Amino acid sequence: MEKTVTEAIKYRRSTRVYKKIDIDTEQVKQCLYNASLAPTSSNLQLWEFYHVTNKKTLKQIAEACFNQSAAKTANQIVVVVTRKDLWKQRAKANIQFLNSVYNKPDLSDKDLKRKKMATNYYKKLIPTIYTDFLGILGFTKYIIFQIVGIFKPIYRQTRLSDMRIVAHKSAGLAAQNFMISMAAVGYDTCPMEGSDTLRVKKILNLPSGSEINMVIGCGIREESGIYGPRFRIPFEEVYKEV
Repeated sequence: MEKTVTEAIKYRRSTRVYKKIDIDTEQVKQCLYNASLAPTSSNLQLWEFYHVTNKKTLKQIAEACFNQSAAKTANQIVVVVTRKDLWKQRAKANIQFLNSVYNKPDLSDKDLKRKKMATNYYKKLIPTIYTDFLGILGFTKYIIFQIVGIFKPIYRQTRLSDMRIVAHKSAGLAAQNFMISMAAVGYDTCPMEGSDTLRVKKILNLPSGSEINMVIGCGIREESGIYGPRFRIPFEEVYKEV
């Protein structure tokens, strides 16, 4: 029986040692599908999920993760990848989707307006934000937007570094969807920062425009793989009602 959302969140712990027990590849794939339903900036979905089950590749990834236990003992590994370089294709896919949704002869004025606004968003605003050349255009837009922002609220994240952060935030949301989904079915995970990301990219044959968001070890926990009780800063210190 699957856990509730709250139960899954409480159950999830970063597991650094896994039992030598196989986990269901199809069930992990379903959890990755849940990851793909995560919220994402402008619905661009600038992510990819590499589900590693091949023993040889698992060993290579573990070595690229410095052979830390969370990678070395993992039954499977998931690599979350950002694909900011695919923004044009993903914007085009959104436009195609809008055309299919609003492909009716008797659209109301409200629907026509909504279609026009959304289409202009992907045809005009997204290119304005994402188009760059060696960081120069992004910095120029940043300066212009800061000046305009003196007089009215405006979107300010226009630099190349800003758009990288946006892509990684969306990928992080997807990764959390995945880990909670895994916890719900009794599987364990460990998101790892420690890895040679260039080597991971080479192992997976990723294009230069891609970036590793995180590597996630997957399996069934050994109790020794949970390194002590959970510690969190007191909630009152981080909760601010405004």
